[in-house]
Order: sequence, then C-alpha cells, then structure tokens
Amino acid sequence: MLNASPIRSYNLFGETAELADVLHVETISARSALHDWRLKAHRHARLHQLLFMTKGGGVAEIDGKQHPLPAPCFVNIPRGVVHGFDFKPQTNGWVITLTSDLLDHFLLESEGVRTPLEQPLVLPLNTDLRRLAEQLSEEYHSQSFARAQLLRSLAGALTALVARSIFEVDRANAPTQGNPLFARFEDMIERDFRKRRPLADYACDLAISPTHLNRIAHQSTGQAASKLINDRMLREARRMLIYTNLTAAQIAYDLGFSDPAHFSRVFAKGTGVAPKIFRQQVTGAK
Repeated sequence: MLNASPIRSYNLFGETAELADVLHVETISARSALHDWRLKAHRHARLHQLLFMTKGGGVAEIDGKQHPLPAPCFVNIPRGVVHGFDFKPQTNGWVITLTSDLLDHFLLESEGVRTPLEQPLVLPLNTDLRRLAEQLSEEYHSQSFARAQLLRSLAGALTALVARSIFEVDRANAPTQGNPLFARFEDMIERDFRKRRPLADYACDLAISPTHLNRIAHQSTGQAASKLINDRMLREARRMLIYTNLTAAQIAYDLGFSDPAHFSRVFAKGTGVAPKIFRQQVTGAK
C-alpha cells in the first residue's frame, strides 16, 4: 500500500532521538516481536545497519525488491536505503546500528572499504562474522571499563569483515580501491543528485576535466559518469513511486526537473516504462 507522505526516515526504528551511545545493538526478536515480526519499509538518513540472523528466516524488502533470508545470513543496509522485514516467528540474531559519524571515523577513503559497504545485500553469515557480532553484543550490554573504546574497535573490525565478505562476492569493486577522486565523486552525487547538475560542474568541483572524470568512472565501474548520476536519480524516483503516493509531477519537481514531461521521458528511457506504469506494475495501483 502506498504511503500518504514521503518515505519515512527514522533514526532507529521510528525513534526520534539521536543514538545516545556510540552504536546500538539489540536482538532481532526484541523489536520485531513487538510488531508481529514485521517491520514496515523505512530508511535511516544517517545510520548504517547490519543484521546478523542466526536462527529463523523471512524476507527482506530492500528498495522495493524481495530478498529471502535463509539463516544463517547477514544483511547490509547502508544509510538512505529503504528496507523492511517480514520475519518468521522466533527468528533471532542481532541488529547492529552504526552512526555515519562513527563510520567516517574509521573508514579512510584511500583504503577502499567504504565502496563495498554501500551495497545493500544479503549474504551467508560465516563463523568469524557471527563470533564478532556476538562479542560486540556482549560488550554492548556490559558496563566494563573502556567499554566505548572497545565497542568502536569491535565495530571497526566488524565492518571490515562485512566489507571483505561483500568484496569477495563482488570482485567488480576491486578497481575502485585507492581512487579518492572517484570516492569524492560518489559523495557529490549523493549530495547533489536532486539538483540536476551537469557533468561539467562535478568535474569542475573535482578540478579535473569531464573527460578525465569519465575515465575515472569507467575504470571504477565500467560506466560513464553521467550514467552514474542519472542512475542515482532513477533509484530515488523508483523509491518514491513505490513507497509514496506523490504524483509523478511532484516527484519530478522533488528531483530537480522543471518539466514533469521531461522527467517521464528520462524515467522511461532509464527503466523501460513510464512512471505511472512502473507504479502499477510494482504496487498494483490503478
């Protein structure tokens, strides 16, 4: 069912206060059992979540697509990604929530670890990850000396292992390592994709030519820089068509288009269908 307002963006499952701790850890059952084992689609603007399922199963909805959750598995949910869960009763494991500030503290752009972590996906849970997630949970619920420092260290190790697991599955991330210009370009796209900025503006901000920026984008992803910008806009458009009841015209204006008809043409070219047809196919709306 379509929401009557833009996609809900929560700090932590609907809570409005910022995280009071350096991170947050709770069991899957602690929260989901209160909601009949279902967590409606939402997103977190400045939180990165890692779900480690050790028992049970269910389905994750990530950006409008259904992903089975065969235990044991883990789910990587970067900030801003729309997600929801429908768990089997008695499913358990841990949900570990990290602030963007904490990630920025121990993820250096030059090391290439951030790129795998920006991929929302479900992967098998190996023994090392499970052991580390359990250790972090135990430390989180303790009141031992140097707790905060140890939590930050464990969180750094955990995200590194998650990134390694993703990297090993998706070798396409390898070329992006060690390219700080491409990392800055990705950050700029995330910040400005609603502004409809031309590629030349991005290149100017990076103090390089559009040709050089395209070369970097091709080396990193195999795609043109302009396509990466357009794809980010299309991803947000699909989210809004699925999770809100805003009209195509309203979505067009929100995404920086001055002409809704132009937005419809760009959307149809990028997805193969017009916005209205896409919404009907995905949500069953009339």
